[in-house]
Amino acid sequence: MSRKFCWEIKRYNGSHTCTRATISQDHSKLDSNIVAEAIKPLVEVDPSIRVKSVIAEVRSKFNYTISYRKAWLAKQKAVESIFGGWEASYEALPIWFEAMCHKEPSAVVHFQTMPAYQGDDLVRNIRVLHQVFWSYYPFSQDGNNNIVPIAFAIVEGETSEAWHFFLSNLRQHVVRCDGVGLISDRHDSIRSAIDRSNGAWSPPRAFHMFCIRHIESNFLRKFKAPYLQKLIVNIGYSRTIREYETRYQRLREQGEAYTNWLDRIPREQYALAFDGGYRWGHMTTNLVECINSVLKGARNLPVTALVKAMFYRLNELFTRKRAEAQARINAGHVFSEIVTSKLHANQRAAGNIQVSCFDRQNEIFEVRECPSDVEYAVDLRQQRCDCGEFQVDRLPCRHVFACCANQRLDWQLYVHDVYKMD
Repeated sequence: MSRKFCWEIKRYNGSHTCTRATISQDHSKLDSNIVAEAIKPLVEVDPSIRVKSVIAEVRSKFNYTISYRKAWLAKQKAVESIFGGWEASYEALPIWFEAMCHKEPSAVVHFQTMPAYQGDDLVRNIRVLHQVFWSYYPFSQDGNNNIVPIAFAIVEGETSEAWHFFLSNLRQHVVRCDGVGLISDRHDSIRSAIDRSNGAWSPPRAFHMFCIRHIESNFLRKFKAPYLQKLIVNIGYSRTIREYETRYQRLREQGEAYTNWLDRIPREQYALAFDGGYRWGHMTTNLVECINSVLKGARNLPVTALVKAMFYRLNELFTRKRAEAQARINAGHVFSEIVTSKLHANQRAAGNIQVSCFDRQNEIFEVRECPSDVEYAVDLRQQRCDCGEFQVDRLPCRHVFACCANQRLDWQLYVHDVYKMD
């Protein structure tokens, strides 16, 4: 090739082995269609496969490096070939949800659509999907602390409008009872949606609290003081006012700027000692963050394939959990496995506690731990103990077990119904 000081090979019958970096243009015959066929087995196993992995797979198979754009396009074509077209998938979504509700009548689906435009002109008789909310009947968290997903939404982004759509439907169709706790990060869009909920997500109907890990992250971003991270978390985990004040004072001694920053967040929104028991001991949003890994492959699918994948995975989960629960009931167990284990541990620890009954009529006791001689007041009627565990977990702590043993009371009366197998 003149002025390029190199040869162009028009035809060569041997295997292609040239991998020199000077080759920068994509091979015209190695188009996205061929690449899509080559990577289909990989995409079928993992639809979330990274584009870089696609490039590496092509390099391995053809000894040639394709561009990022060609690899991305090939992946989209492979997904479409396996799971159906992207636009056709949107058209099929209402049909799939209708079939799902026919199979599971207790399921809830709510579409939000918007008008379609071609340029500036309104297209009559056509609506475009904007948001969709759906929920299955089994919900909440089981007694073994395993998460059970309760509701989903596909929205345009983490906006105030999207959160309002989700939380409104959640309150209307799923979380109908009052006195619930809602834990989230401190994102402005969530707080805005709660403010415009007309009291549906405000006290006394609901109590909005913050994830302590997000508060820790915000604190670190503000002050660049990693040596105080653990203290911030421990302040949140304080089960008693005495614990809280001790740790708060330690933070104040490090600098008033730190406690001034923390004071801008209401204590009941981040500390167990002041949350009124609405957290049930949960301090983070980790329960829901784990769903991201469960749905890792499904998130990259066309919309109907995404919903189908979630339905079948949850159907398998609910079926398995129902069988496990029934087996435990058949075996005569009253409480879930993890609760039984914790109750037995508290029962054993009660042996080292002395009880002074000073108001049996009002079920108020004073107990002393041995050998530390630390004293605690226990109020069985109000279900409170100075240690904080009784009111936070809604389970009898070791001090409650000691009082029940001392007065021959049935400790099972003080286990909240949510922990019982029935």
